[in-house]
This record gives sequence, structure tokens and C-alpha cells, in this order.
Amino acid sequence: MQQTHAIPALSREDQKRLDDLYEMIQHEADFFIGYPCNATFDYSPLFGFLSHPINNVGDPYVPSNFHLNTHSFEREVLDVFQKLTHIPEEDAWGYVSCGGTEGNMYGIFLGRELFPEGLVYYSEDTHYSVNKILRCLHVRNIMIKSDPDGRIDLEDLRETIRIHRDVPPIIFANVGTTMKGAVDDLVGIRQILDELAIHQSYIHADAALSGMILPFVDDPQPWDFDAGLDSISISGHKMIGAPIPCGVVLAKKTHVDRIARSIEYVGTMDTTILGSRNAIAPLFLWYAFHTIGLEGYRQRVQYCFEIAEYAIEQLIRIGCRAWRHPNSVTVVFDRPCDAVISRWQLAVQNDIAHVITMPHVTRQQIDRLVSDIAQSKAAANKKEQIYETDHHH
Repeated sequence: MQQTHAIPALSREDQKRLDDLYEMIQHEADFFIGYPCNATFDYSPLFGFLSHPINNVGDPYVPSNFHLNTHSFEREVLDVFQKLTHIPEEDAWGYVSCGGTEGNMYGIFLGRELFPEGLVYYSEDTHYSVNKILRCLHVRNIMIKSDPDGRIDLEDLRETIRIHRDVPPIIFANVGTTMKGAVDDLVGIRQILDELAIHQSYIHADAALSGMILPFVDDPQPWDFDAGLDSISISGHKMIGAPIPCGVVLAKKTHVDRIARSIEYVGTMDTTILGSRNAIAPLFLWYAFHTIGLEGYRQRVQYCFEIAEYAIEQLIRIGCRAWRHPNSVTVVFDRPCDAVISRWQLAVQNDIAHVITMPHVTRQQIDRLVSDIAQSKAAANKKEQIYETDHHH
């Protein structure tokens, strides 16, 4: 007979704490426009899978002794991303990661395993996690200056690579920087490598947000395997939307084969960074592709661009400098006061802030944000006038 273990109920105090937390999150969701996570999704048909300890241990392309997995769905998700990123099918490999940072770690790890003496080059606009990854992996690295618009400074990159020509470069390229949404010039980077006659190199791209935008625009910047990448990391919880952080990393199979290790007790290959991997995340991504579909994402991206343009117009109307890169949903503008930053959960850096017009962001939210900024500016001006009057007397 199967043993059943009754799960005790929460105490009333604990239940109240959970209810209060849920209420707080629902309230704050109305002001969630500063970070690149899409909040429009409904995965309730998948909730039944939460009743089982499913786990995608090991390589998604190799059978495992752990049968409670979603590897077949994971492979279907990877097929979609392989087509979107133009990685040659015969040399394509990947897995569903726990987010962009793990994907970036994997790319740098592969580059280091191919070229143990390699030097990683990355721009000062690169995501903060990359510096931490470089410390974890103990890889030699040099930070390159950025142009004011957030792209890697090609002159600085050329000169630095030239000085270190005897060492294979491992280039960490941004396809949409965190603060400004800038796409590094991959054509320019490849030209530098050609001009300096460098035959051994590795290029990884962090396309956390833009990797699900650029496949759906008419005139994308060069950004994928056609542009010479060796690996790429794309987030799943950003443009696609998910209740938990997730993503995909794609790499050339020829590179991955060099790091593979066989693990007997799970009966599979150890080719990923984590051992146990989330088996629910591939189902979320699969479900999104099978319900919204690629055409649905094309429409969503267009909607996001329209809202971004609207935000720029409204911010300029109240005297803010506001702009965005081509094919970007990141609207950069003058840093507002702390109260506005906190209320609207804005990401800020030095004198700039940004709004990211994800599919859940509406014109009404932009109007409310702009109204708050206008009011805070008016209040600050009034304070200044009073101060000047007092001091004049």
C-alpha cells in the first residue's frame, strides 16, 4: 500500500503573512516599468507539474537514468532559438539555463576551455555579473572603454588587442546593454580581428533582452551566429515572460564536445554548468511558443516600440532628454528624484534612468510616470525660487 503523508496547514499568522505579501506584490506590479521582465503571461495549465520533483539533470540531448524530466520539450524550445539565432543545425547545441548570467558564465567558460591562456575583453557598459564571472573563473581580462551611447569603443578595443596580439582574444559582446540597450558593433569587431590577422578567437554575446527582439524586426543590427558568434545567452523571463528567471544558452557543438564529461550514476553527459536543472522552465517557454507563437511575439515587439516612442514624446514634452537605440525598448532619460525612482522601480546610473517598455507597459502608466516627474520638477523649481528669494533679501 502506498504511504500518504498529510501536509499540515499553515497557522493563521503565517497565512496572513502570505496574503499580505501577495497583496503587496499585486500593488507594486502596477508600477513595474523599470526592469526588462514581461509580466503578461498565464501558465496555470502547467501548475500540475509542480506536484512532481521533475529535474532536467545533465545534457538535454542525452538520455538519463532520471526519468522525471522534460528534456524532449527542452529540445523543442532549443530548436526554436536555434532557428532565431541562425546557428548551423549540424553544429548546434544548447540548454535551458536559470537566466542570462548562467548563459554568460557558460560562454566565457567555453572560451577559456578552448583558449586557457586567452584574454577576455568586455566594455564598461557590460552587466555587473560579468566581472563576478571573470573572478569565479579566474580568467585574465581587460575592460574596454564604451562610447557615450553604450557601445564598445572599437578604437580602444583595436589598440588593446594589438598590444596583446600573442594571446587569443575572448570577446564578450553586448547585444543590448543593461542601461542603454546598446548593441556592440560585431562587424567592426570582426574587422579588427581580420586586420590584426588574429586566427584564434572566441566571441560570446549577451543578448538577454534583445535576443527576443532582433529576430522580429525588419532591419536588425548584426547580432547572431551569422555575425560570427561562438555562443549566445538569451533570457526567458524577459521578453517571453515567466514567473521564474530562466534563459537559454546556445553554443557550437564542436566547442561543447571539448568539455563534456560522462557521469555514470545519472547515466548522462555533464555538459552544463549546473547539475540539477529546472525542468519547469522549458515547459513555460514551450507553452509560450505554442500559444503566443513567433507571429505573436513579432506583434508584441511592435507594440513595445510604439510605447517606447510614446514615452520619448511625453518625456521630451516636459523638458526631459529622452532617447533610445534603433530596435530597442530601453528608453533612456534624465534621472528623476528619488521618490519617483522608488515608486516606479526605475534602474538608474549616474545622471540617467530608463524605462523598459515591455509588453505589459501601457500608455496610462507612461502618463502617470511623466506626470509624477513633471510634478517633482515643479516642486523642485518652486523650492529653488523660494530659496533664491530668501537669499536675495
